[in-house]
Amino acid sequence: MHPDEITLGDVSITRVKEFYGSVEMTPAEFLPESPDGSWDEHRGWLEPDFRDPATGECRAALQTWLLRSEGRTILVDTGVGNHKDRPYARVWNRLDTDFLDNLAAAGVRPEDVDVVINTHLHIDHVGWNTRLDGRTWVPTFPNATYLMPQRDFEFWDPANEHRTVLGRGNQNVFEDSVRPVHEAGLTHLWDGSYRIDRNLRLDLAAGHTPGSSVLALESGGDRALFIGDLVHSAVQIVEPDTNSCFCENPAESRATRHKLLGHAAETNALVFPAHFGGHGAAEVERAGSKFAIKQWAPFPRIS
Repeated sequence: MHPDEITLGDVSITRVKEFYGSVEMTPAEFLPESPDGSWDEHRGWLEPDFRDPATGECRAALQTWLLRSEGRTILVDTGVGNHKDRPYARVWNRLDTDFLDNLAAAGVRPEDVDVVINTHLHIDHVGWNTRLDGRTWVPTFPNATYLMPQRDFEFWDPANEHRTVLGRGNQNVFEDSVRPVHEAGLTHLWDGSYRIDRNLRLDLAAGHTPGSSVLALESGGDRALFIGDLVHSAVQIVEPDTNSCFCENPAESRATRHKLLGHAAETNALVFPAHFGGHGAAEVERAGSKFAIKQWAPFPRIS
């Protein structure tokens, strides 16, 4: 068994690392709505996993959740990718990571993947959708169906000229990581809700982006929610009104976060944010109008 693998019901879940480290932003920049003093109040468990005590910068993981369910291999989000030109996101510009080797260490070759889920179409969730073949971006997972939220597909298509919070921060992303997959006929654009199998269902969870989604796992007596960027940092669990600076609709994002964290608390669902370092996921419980960490997932701490 892979050291970063757990099983919930009939579904196995493996964490596949791409990157872990500073996002080169302080809490005031990355999560500007976090209340004064909240990071210091919770320093005991926010550092070093979510804030570097030496530099004061936020830390995050780029990782893919690898699921095996009903005989199929499923990837949830695909990180930044290698060799991508990201002029307005310096920390992610032209990465060269061992992601595919890490995926192989989990027993998966690119051609083995059956389903790719992009919870939304930001720069750090679609990168490994494609790889560079000579000078051409081609689908990394040639036998997969790529599930993309239709609302995000339309929102991020440059031809539609939407004004976004990210501005140029998502530049080149649609062109090199979304369009090539769509033109290869591998995408399924969904809206509202989409049933993958008996264990897994996608639901719209808008706010961070118009098409942000959550993957709900229900198998046996176990439950989990893969919530993408609804929560970037654990401080947003104890302070759920806190948005990141990247939320397109702040009010909707807050409402969605409260709703889904409340659902997780009521159903004992394990919460899998896209970017948690440390143990990667957590169970949450209500704490008045807010939430608290009940316990961390049994993954080894990422380094």
